[in-house]
Amino acid sequence: MTLFQALILGIVQGLTEFLPISSSAHLVLVPFFLGWDQTIPADQIFPFGVLVQWGTLLAVIVYFWKDLWTILKAWFTAVLHRRPFENADARMGWYIILATIPAGLFGLLIKDQVEAAFNSPAATGLFLLVTAALLTAAELLGKGKRDLTGITWLDALIIGLFQAVAIFPGVSRSGATITGGMLRGLDRASAARFSFIMSIPIMLAAGLLSLGDLNEVASLSSFLPPLLAGLIAAAIFGFLSIKWLLNFLRTRRLIGFAVYCALLGIVTIIVSYV
Repeated sequence: MTLFQALILGIVQGLTEFLPISSSAHLVLVPFFLGWDQTIPADQIFPFGVLVQWGTLLAVIVYFWKDLWTILKAWFTAVLHRRPFENADARMGWYIILATIPAGLFGLLIKDQVEAAFNSPAATGLFLLVTAALLTAAELLGKGKRDLTGITWLDALIIGLFQAVAIFPGVSRSGATITGGMLRGLDRASAARFSFIMSIPIMLAAGLLSLGDLNEVASLSSFLPPLLAGLIAAAIFGFLSIKWLLNFLRTRRLIGFAVYCALLGIVTIIVSYV
């Protein structure tokens, strides 16, 4: 992987991690359409796709650092006082943990299948159609007006189940979890806010799990500089993406993203088989 390829893919990761159009799909399809899948070593594709998420992990931590500090402080204080659910911020900490469990278990159980899907543009195209269907369902069925002050443990668990579906490339994690939140009655902006914050544990865990895959990279010393460049690019553009989408969702709908995913999925499937 060249430095230029890594920078482009890092920018793509940053822009698409939080937009509901699947960053993993774009990390599969950009090399596919540009012919890079013939030049990037196969042993670098999956670890780069997972580890570059640490750039967007940094972005979401920086953007929400005040919220995260409040939640962490309240959670630890409540645990130390043996009153784990004593206030809304402490409960939010538990809800984030609860929402992370389904995707964590699912990812461990089918890691090999997920890795194989990263090498299949046709499968990615099919999963993009799933994202389009989820976003459409969110707009048709999700008429909620609740904000995060009214979130419950059942909301968190169901949103976590939607996140579990999104471990396949093409199923947008933000799209699936925003859909889950909206179907549970949250407004768009609140669903997106919870989606972004709850992404932190799963992105951190996925990256830690994928560190072992670095041992299988044949030319590790030459791979690390492009990986670092991709991480930095993903962090910068991820931060900008979060800010833009939260403002967008206060007044706009998700249908445009659904149409984009549907068209990209159809084109990908056609090109894959032609």
